[in-house]
Amino acid sequence: MTKDVLLKISGLQFSSDNDDSGEPEPVEIITPGEYYFKNGKHYILYDEFLEGFSSVTKNVLKLKEDCLEITKRGNSNAHMVFEKDKKNMTCYTTPFGSMLMGIDARSITIDESNGELNAQIEYALDVNYEHLADCTIQLQVKSKELSKELLRGNPVD
Repeated sequence: MTKDVLLKISGLQFSSDNDDSGEPEPVEIITPGEYYFKNGKHYILYDEFLEGFSSVTKNVLKLKEDCLEITKRGNSNAHMVFEKDKKNMTCYTTPFGSMLMGIDARSITIDESNGELNAQIEYALDVNYEHLADCTIQLQVKSKELSKELLRGNPVD
């Protein structure tokens, strides 16, 4: 895979205080990033912009068999570890406050092919020691060249 990639992250976003439904909403981001493979681990770096804020959150995803680590630095700060069959705790700090999160990953599936990396993580999420939801994150990383060809409708060998 090339250094310049397009990253698609799909998952759930939990309701804001002004939404009384309490139901998580699907969320999806597509953003450019950088990809590296070093010492048996996949690294994906990308920037995240929070609406209403001028500064950026720098994100590093580190993916290896049975483990995903997400490190956020900036508007939001966290080091989240999704490790199969283990519960990991972290403090997630945002401009709106901090919360203690428990992440209990049940499965991590990684699929690599030429120019593409896909991962799916299923986990239970606790906030302040209370179970909040069962969640899924899907990551899709494609080289920018492959993404351009697919957007134009041209088949890629």
